[in-house]
Amino acid sequence: MLVQIAINFCMAYTQYVKHGYVSNSMILVNVFQFLYVADGLVAEKAILTTMDIISDGFGYMLAFGDLAWVPFVYTLQARYLVDRPESLQPWAVAFLLGLNMLGFYIFRAANGQKDLFRSQPHHASFSHLYTIPTSHGRELLADGWWGMSRHPNYLGDLMMGLAWCGTCGVNHIICYFYIIYFAILLVHRQRRDDLHCERKYGAAWQEYMQRVPYKIIPGFY
Repeated sequence: MLVQIAINFCMAYTQYVKHGYVSNSMILVNVFQFLYVADGLVAEKAILTTMDIISDGFGYMLAFGDLAWVPFVYTLQARYLVDRPESLQPWAVAFLLGLNMLGFYIFRAANGQKDLFRSQPHHASFSHLYTIPTSHGRELLADGWWGMSRHPNYLGDLMMGLAWCGTCGVNHIICYFYIIYFAILLVHRQRRDDLHCERKYGAAWQEYMQRVPYKIIPGFY
């Protein structure tokens, strides 16, 4: 992820050398992705509890994804803007800022609640929230963010991704490759996670799915 930020900075510098200025769209995509990566570094210990580590393990997918896919695919917007600087209108800047920050808030709040529940299930903040006991001795959080959908953090992720792509305007589909691929990835991941949890928690997970029918987007999916 640090390589991703380094590449973005290089793209911004190249745009300046080529055109004599750095567009507001290039500044936005750099700031948005820097915030995302910085959050990942600050909350790095939480990565050890993700599906990538617990279920998938280290292998080709994780190695290729982190070393090649993420740095060179997640920076497509900055690469596009090097040759086609997009000067966004003030309303577009405000909209994209709002979309990204709302997505970041949902992403961080949902993940923070999940991580706290895993490490301190008896924390005072959970005393009024509904939980479901399992045969493993642990409980499933079925309230708060995790009572709105089974993967509310994915919704925040998708909102941020859409804001990244939106910095390039609507002139080329390549700018939206990231959000299209990412939506497919997260839906596939959600389905794998649901199957894994159903096998692991059995009746408790069935109850959770009945109580929380929406998978990612409350009221829609």
